[in-house]
Amino acid sequence: MYQPAHFEEKRSEQLQALMHAHPFATLVTLTDGVPYANHLPFEFDPEPAPFGTLRAHVARANPLWQDLQQDAQALVIFQGAHGYVTPSWYASKAETHKVVPTYNYMVVQARGPLQVIEDRLWLRNFVGRLTQRFEAPRAQPWAVDDAPPAYIEAMLNAIIGIEIPLTHCIGKWKVSQNRSRADQQGVVDGFQAAGQDALADALAMRMQSP
Repeated sequence: MYQPAHFEEKRSEQLQALMHAHPFATLVTLTDGVPYANHLPFEFDPEPAPFGTLRAHVARANPLWQDLQQDAQALVIFQGAHGYVTPSWYASKAETHKVVPTYNYMVVQARGPLQVIEDRLWLRNFVGRLTQRFEAPRAQPWAVDDAPPAYIEAMLNAIIGIEIPLTHCIGKWKVSQNRSRADQQGVVDGFQAAGQDALADALAMRMQSP
């Protein structure tokens, strides 16, 4: 992706935090030279360092896994907080009026060889962990074991696991770092007033960096 230096996010802890906090991502692969996109919830595992591993599952009927070449490269795009920036937030608007709207966002692009996994124990453990994560906030969490064993076995027959050991991971935090300090503070205040604390905090952290 287009990556001006002032928007680049290199801190691995920030990249990993976004992938964990925003697990629903877009998986992009190539089939006969044509881009093919799937939208999936991913599990992020920080091991092995430095980039970690992504895991997900798709329907067995999905041609994604059938059309892959061995260790074909896959791109996974995670989108974090994003929001519109009105010129009215800039202090420089009152001074010069030379301002235009923009859009702020945080994204991570992760890449690595996609591996297909059909092992039943792997699949059972994976869907158990994924379910546990998303059910955790509920007062009475549902668990895989709540369903009849024969039914779960049938469901496992209908899916394929995928695992991507990451070899490349880049982040782009476009949060008005290229504006003056006064304009940046205006953006922080604007996002806070709009209830978009993640974007406000991201820029505030950048403003505190040397």
